[in-house]
Amino acid sequence: MPYVFRREILPGRPAVLLCALLWSTSGLFIKLIDADPFFIAGARSLIAALTMLAARCIFMRSPFGGIVAALRSPAFWVSGIAYSATMTSFVVANKLTASANVILLQYSAPVWAALLSIVLLKEKPRVENWIALALVLGGLFIIFHGSFSSGSLAGDMIALASGVMFALNSVCMRMQKDSGPAYSLLLSNTITAFFAFPLLFSGKLVLSLPESGAILFMGTVQIGFASILYAYGIKRVSAFAALIIASIEPVLNPVWVFVVTGEKPALNAISGGLVIVFAVVFSNMLKIRGRGTGRAQEAGPS
Repeated sequence: MPYVFRREILPGRPAVLLCALLWSTSGLFIKLIDADPFFIAGARSLIAALTMLAARCIFMRSPFGGIVAALRSPAFWVSGIAYSATMTSFVVANKLTASANVILLQYSAPVWAALLSIVLLKEKPRVENWIALALVLGGLFIIFHGSFSSGSLAGDMIALASGVMFALNSVCMRMQKDSGPAYSLLLSNTITAFFAFPLLFSGKLVLSLPESGAILFMGTVQIGFASILYAYGIKRVSAFAALIIASIEPVLNPVWVFVVTGEKPALNAISGGLVIVFAVVFSNMLKIRGRGTGRAQEAGPS
């Protein structure tokens, strides 16, 4: 067990549910901050890295156990770089297109992860992989068909790339030892903060108090605390339960944005997104039924 929690403090399902709720607020807070997207990504990751590091020191018996083995693993470095790219591209995409488009396109990640597993993990392709891929491609066609007329094609393409990078991160985390995945999250946030370092301390950006509070919330709670909740909850629920609970993220993300900012998801984004969400849930239901109850691998914060 990665963190020293007693089982009765919080059941697994509420922990995963709260985690998904926190993840779903990312699009809203990014929209509310009028700043360079690379600055937002870097500041959020700097705070998140410090939060996760503090949590490891406080709640883990051996905070840095296994770090040498992690550093020697190529998958550790690829995972960290891929998830750094995921977080940065997610923020950039939210500045260029609708939040609904971004989160729904990124939610196609489990399907790309299944395909990458065929190449990197030498897993044999299953029927549900191909069915899900066909459905996702159909959903992408619906979304991108509307992108040409709305002028948000660049943002949608970056969002799709974010999903692919998220999938690569998921596969590489599965390739690591037990201690590796937690260190990968620290590495990815450190990389993101490092490359945004000149913007963080350039003095050219002046944030209002609400904007500063939004970045602080994203770093400590929306990324940092949510990661701890997920690590805690995923040990106590089945893969199917985690998948269904995490599915509320792409549903609620555009809802928060609409309620606060009035940004309405386009009909093509809703239609295509529903197809993608169905593809992910459908394929994972078949996989879980075929392999038995396990642990969810593709979910994660944006």
